[in-house]
Amino acid sequence: MVSSPHEAMHRIFQHDLHLFSRLSSVLGLPLPQPVEITVLPNDLTEASPVERRVDTLLRLDSANDGSLLLAIEAQGKKDPAKPASWAYYTAFLWTKYRLPTALLVVCQDRATAQWAGRPVVSGPPHMPTLTIQPVVVGPHNMPVITDPAEARADLALTTLSAITHAGDPDIGAILKALSTALRDVPEDVADPIIELTTQGLEKRPALELWRNLVAVDLSFYKSVISEEIRDEGRTQGRAQGSADAILIILRQRGLDVSDDARQRITGCDDPEVLRRWVARAVTASSTEEIFADADEDE
Repeated sequence: MVSSPHEAMHRIFQHDLHLFSRLSSVLGLPLPQPVEITVLPNDLTEASPVERRVDTLLRLDSANDGSLLLAIEAQGKKDPAKPASWAYYTAFLWTKYRLPTALLVVCQDRATAQWAGRPVVSGPPHMPTLTIQPVVVGPHNMPVITDPAEARADLALTTLSAITHAGDPDIGAILKALSTALRDVPEDVADPIIELTTQGLEKRPALELWRNLVAVDLSFYKSVISEEIRDEGRTQGRAQGSADAILIILRQRGLDVSDDARQRITGCDDPEVLRRWVARAVTASSTEEIFADADEDE
């Protein structure tokens, strides 16, 4: 079954069609700037009963350098069968559209990214015939965007940064930058970013942090998506989830948590206080800093 992070990792490129063009400079790919980008059907099924679908398929048309196809695949774990599927996708698309075809694989962990980026040869050593080697995007090469101004300048790239760094210690700072940047944009712009970020963080500890940031920094948004995210957090045990999120953030940032501090965090049952502590945990230089303004909090 397709997971929410899987969908977010490739749907972000459908949401912002020019994201790959900007990302190519981050990856050091000397590609021409397209004048037009088209989302193509992702169904690669032939007349036979076997169904094959690439996650996202874009056609990039440039003024002076012609056109190319970009197949985008989200990969959550190592899969020995996948390189053969990728080879099929690129060969089929090359044959069908008669255009140069590139493959971009998006990963959320370094081990999978390293595996996905290795060249795989279809033939024996003395007859290689076909080699598949995708361009890979993951926590190993995606920028860590923690400046709200930088996040505001490119919301889609910041969302991809958050998705690919979902399990990294820097995730709290990235999410804080993104939530801060979203304060200044209309709801119709913010909604898909909020939704894709939520999908990309599913089953990760950082999801609770994101829900808290949406609740605190974006509390003025009354859209269906924002309210659903807040409701999901409430139905999953807000106090316990927030306390866990605080401890996870502090641990990932390498800050010491004394027994007294741990007890104070886990023993708090006030959702508003916990939300403030979550927000402070992202930038605090010590655990004690999250308890600043104790009279106000308690």
